[in-house]
Formats: sequence, structure tokens, C-alpha cells
Amino acid sequence: MTEQATPFWIAGKQVTGTDSYEVRSPYDGRLVATVSVPTEEQVEQAVEAAVAAAKETADQPAFVRAAALDHVSRRIAERAEEIAALITAENGKPLKWAKAEVGRAVSVFRWAAEEARRFNGEMQRLDTDANAAGRTAITRRFPRGPVLGIAPFNFPLNLVAHKVAPAIAVGAPIVLKPAPATPLSALLLGELLAETDLPAGSWSVLPVPNGRMTGLTADPRLPVVSFTGSGPVGEMIQAAVPHKHVTLELGGNAAAVVMADYSSEKDLDWAAQRIAAFSNYQAGQSCISVQRVFADRAVYDKLVEKVVAAVEAQKTGDPADGATDVGPMISTAAAERVEAWVEEAVGAGATLLTGGVRDGASYEPTVIAGAPARSKVVTEEVFGPVLVVRAFDGADEAVRLVNDSQFGLQAGVFTNDLHTAFRMHRDLEVGGVIIGDAPSFRADQMPYGGVKGSGVGREGVRYAMEDYTYERVLVLTGIDL
Repeated sequence: MTEQATPFWIAGKQVTGTDSYEVRSPYDGRLVATVSVPTEEQVEQAVEAAVAAAKETADQPAFVRAAALDHVSRRIAERAEEIAALITAENGKPLKWAKAEVGRAVSVFRWAAEEARRFNGEMQRLDTDANAAGRTAITRRFPRGPVLGIAPFNFPLNLVAHKVAPAIAVGAPIVLKPAPATPLSALLLGELLAETDLPAGSWSVLPVPNGRMTGLTADPRLPVVSFTGSGPVGEMIQAAVPHKHVTLELGGNAAAVVMADYSSEKDLDWAAQRIAAFSNYQAGQSCISVQRVFADRAVYDKLVEKVVAAVEAQKTGDPADGATDVGPMISTAAAERVEAWVEEAVGAGATLLTGGVRDGASYEPTVIAGAPARSKVVTEEVFGPVLVVRAFDGADEAVRLVNDSQFGLQAGVFTNDLHTAFRMHRDLEVGGVIIGDAPSFRADQMPYGGVKGSGVGREGVRYAMEDYTYERVLVLTGIDL
């Protein structure tokens, strides 16, 4: 390991290990940083520190937690340009999307500060039955214990924020494991956390290789596991630790539905632009990027023509260029997988309307029609800049097509009809239905998560706070109500 290796954080202090690895740009392979890796003994130190700090962290007054969260929010905003450039360097995300991610992280910590101030209990009168006369109950929430937060590569700052900020807000220590490919944003966040008055053991940031994750997830001293990532890994975690409180955000193959009433040129232009943008932002590496597009046969031909044109207008290239819309995928291997899936669909009879070309880790924005119903680009999560289009006849078929999936994260429905909007909200088996826009919309304070293979639990600051805590009831006797 060289002296220039980026240190990690144990109990609020920067330290280095005996090994290191390189973080390289997915776009051009240049060295971004060398990152120090914690030893097994250092991981143990972090867990021990979290356990030791649990009571002090839980006992901290709300104003102290809120002040720390406000400080981090403010400091992210102050260092926004620097952090966005770092995200682009380690992740390959176009700079304009990196800046948007930084802005969202500012909001996440601000929301957490506000929620920390109002995370109250509730009072119930119990004298609704004669045997409980003179009794009342007060219910408050308390931390389950230290949290293990496991974050993915695609939002290396904001999805880290969604683990860390709710933990601070409820007074739960957190051991954070960032994605090995993109640890730098989380390590920089450690600099901002170190400026606060949080207890030293209440947080650690450990860039542990994925092969060493099993020991952390199995550790009984970390009773909460919050994981965002691939389905197979999440399912393995859940199966291995059934006694723990595990929350999983496992992705999906989000659908955009364009109804027959959404037929004006203005409507179709908007739908096409949003579908094109959000099938390709982050190079399609978002759990709610548009993958499946279903259009009523009455508008299908017009919409597809507009979607293809809008996809072809997406500017690809250097993610550090502020005009770039679509950068590289996280690795050449990831792009090769997408290439193979597209070739499989085309070989089975699908029509390639645009795209389908790989250059190293970059994959050209792609539109496919006529993909077989059981092909990977339809049934699996592509997690790349690929969308599949198909016509449907009427709302019943639209619902069936959207629900014919092992996933259920979010869906977007383009309609002007209020009855259709409520019907889709009732019938679509997803965690969120976005009306008048792509399924990729997310406000960071709203409940976010899915059903079926898309996971369990919810992100969104207050909802994660509830997952990190449990109710404890206090019953008072002899009270004059």
C-alpha cells in the first residue's frame, strides 16, 4: 500500500489498513484513487465501537442529532462541485446527473434533520373498556441496535445518505459498507460527519471487498441490515440471517404505460422525451430506469417513432462534459452482459430499432421491438441503456403486462384520465405508481421500495427511521382522563 492511499473511517477516525486497491474511471480507465482496505481486526474494531456507542447514541437529544444532520447537509451543498466531480470520476455518471445526485443528498440530510426533531410517539387512552379505566398508553420508538448499511455503486452518495441519515436521526450507530467500485463519495462523507458532535463510535465507513461481506451480515451485534443491490445477493442475505431485521431494495424492470387518451402531439412528445431520458440516465443503471414500454395500439406507432428519435438525440461520450447525457456503464463486463442480452433477443426474433453497439464499458442507447416475452431484456433487470417497446389493447392488458414480472418497484402511467390513474394505483403490483411521468421519479422523502422480487421495507427518510426502530409502550395507571 502506498502512502497516498485514501484512508477509511473507524469510529470517526481516519485509519489505513495493510492492503489497498485502485479505483479507476469506467470511461477511460484512468486511476482516480487508491483506497486502503480494512483488516479483519479493524472491521472488528468498528463493530465493537458501534456496540459500545449504542446507548450514548440513542440517548442523544434530538437537537444534537438534528444539528449534525443540518451540518452535513450544509457542507455537502458547500462542496457540491467537488463531490459531483468525484461521483463522475469513480462512477462514470455524466456530470449533470452527478450534480443532481448531490442536490438530492443535500435534501436527504435536511429531511433527516427535520424528522429527527419531530420523531415523536403517540398517546392512546385505554379506558375504552371498563377494565382499563384510568389507564393511558404512550408509545415511542427506540433503535433496534447498530445498523449495517450496504450501499450500491449506482448512487454512491445519495444511496449512502439514505442509509446514514435515518440512522443518525433515530440515534442508531451505523457501520457503512460502500460499493467497492465507488467508495470515494462515502469516504468523503466521512470527512463531513467527522466535523459534527456525533459520538465517535456511532459511525464507520469500511470499504470492505464483497467477498468479506458475509461476516458482517452474520454478525449478531448488527441486528439491522439495510441492503441496496442485486436480487440474488439480497435474497442470500435474507436467507442467511432470518432472525435479523433486513430491509432490501433489489431493483426491477420498470414499466412505462402510455394510454390511448394520452394522444395529443404535446402529450406524446412529453412521454417520448421522459421515456428516452430515463431509460438512459445513469446509463440505465438505476433500479427505476425505464426498461419496458407499453403503449396502447392507438398511439403505439406515433409514440415509438418519437421515442426512437428522442433516444437517438441523447448525447453520449465523456461524462465529465456537462453536455453528456449518457456515459459509460460501471465496467466493461457490465456492458458485455447487456450486449449479450440484446443479441439474444434479436437472435430470437426481436427488431433492433436503434443502438445495440458496445464500445468498451459504453453501450449505445438502445430500443428493441418485438422481444419474446421470456427473453432476458423483458423478464430480468437489464440495468443498462435498453428499452423494449410493445403495443397493448386496453387497460386490462396493460395491467396484465406490467404485472407479468418477478419485480414490482415502480411504474409510470401516462394518462389524462383520473379514473385510469386510480385504477392503475389499485391494480399495478408495484411500490409506486407515477402518473404523467416515467417510473423513474423519486422524491427522497416519500416511501420508496417495492414488492415481489423488488425487496422488502422502504427507504425515504421517515420510513427508514421506522425500519431502524421498534415500538415500546408505556402504560400509565391511575390517570384522570
